[in-house]
Amino acid sequence: MEWWSGRVALVTGASAGIGASVARRLVAEGMRVVGAARSVERVQALADELKGQPGTLIPIKCDITKDDQVVSMFARIKRELGGVDVCVNNAGLAVLKDLLEGSPEEWRGMLDLNVVALCLCTREAVASMRERGVDDGHVIHLNSIGGHYISQIPSFHFYCGTKQVVTTLTEALRLELRRANSKIRISVSCVCFLPWS
Repeated sequence: MEWWSGRVALVTGASAGIGASVARRLVAEGMRVVGAARSVERVQALADELKGQPGTLIPIKCDITKDDQVVSMFARIKRELGGVDVCVNNAGLAVLKDLLEGSPEEWRGMLDLNVVALCLCTREAVASMRERGVDDGHVIHLNSIGGHYISQIPSFHFYCGTKQVVTTLTEALRLELRRANSKIRISVSCVCFLPWS
């Protein structure tokens, strides 16, 4: 991880859970980490806790389902830090209801966060890397094993559908980057939630 020391990472959904853990680790490795979340107070508390670590955590309040907030966040990162070298698309939403019981508002909420916001953050991060000639950047999608099979738990069906879209888009982005002869990497990490654990 020495290669990334001093460089800039964006972690979405950095206020709790996996996002907070990823931010903590990247700061420990010496990165300047932008922790984006709606609950910026929680990211600030984590930043205060991590003072004295090799890297720093910079909290930014951003609802990544709001396009204008995402564009503004990337403009601020460019202005204050130069740009993004690593983008960790962690933020996600699961409303666990059977397809026959869910509402369009709940479905749109999952699509907006799990798919559209992920794509927008990815687009902006890759643009930031290309603009600065960063050809060793990395985009990481936090996905789910639900993105690779049809769940037998009906309340997971729509959520898993959004994660299958992420699986497809990850491979599509890899093809686009390869076609452009870019060495920017795209990775996916699949997480498993066990409701009975």
